Amino acid sequence: MKLLFDFLPIVLFFIAYKMADIYVATGVLIVVTLAQTGWIWIRQRRIEKLPLFTAGLVLILGGATLLLQDPLFVKWKPTVVNWLFAVAFVGSYFIGQKTLLERMMGEQLELPAPIWVKLTLAWAIFFFAMGVVNLYVAFTFDENTWVNFKLFGMLGLTFVFILAQGAYMSRHLKLDDTPSKES
Repeated sequence: MKLLFDFLPIVLFFIAYKMADIYVATGVLIVVTLAQTGWIWIRQRRIEKLPLFTAGLVLILGGATLLLQDPLFVKWKPTVVNWLFAVAFVGSYFIGQKTLLERMMGEQLELPAPIWVKLTLAWAIFFFAMGVVNLYVAFTFDENTWVNFKLFGMLGLTFVFILAQGAYMSRHLKLDDTPSKES
């Protein structure tokens, strides 16, 4: 359910674009993102930094797209978000005792510290590359291709990357050596 909630703005952006144009889609993106942020506030009485930051970027870059009638700004949003994620992942190596990835997943998975570092670096590279690929598609192909890529291409690449990360992690998981009781 959370995954659907997280992808709702992108899906509605896509639908609005297909039914109207980039400006209507950008307006829908802004409204849905702000509504999501409000919903989180109502339910939790606080908003974590990531959704708040994303909402701010959507408002600023989407607002610039609408005010200036130039889709350039909304096309930059995925790149800015991905590059900031990359910076956060790299920065976490230098700040604190654990990497960002270990802080996020360390409760569920027990991995050696060097593996957490490698995974964090892999995510940083992935986010940086996704930002570059977004710019390439946005400025090399037509707008319709970019919108399709934004939903299907980025989602597909992320899914493949997560599967690869899972396969890599599975080789390094510390398993419980306690023998199981047979019934």
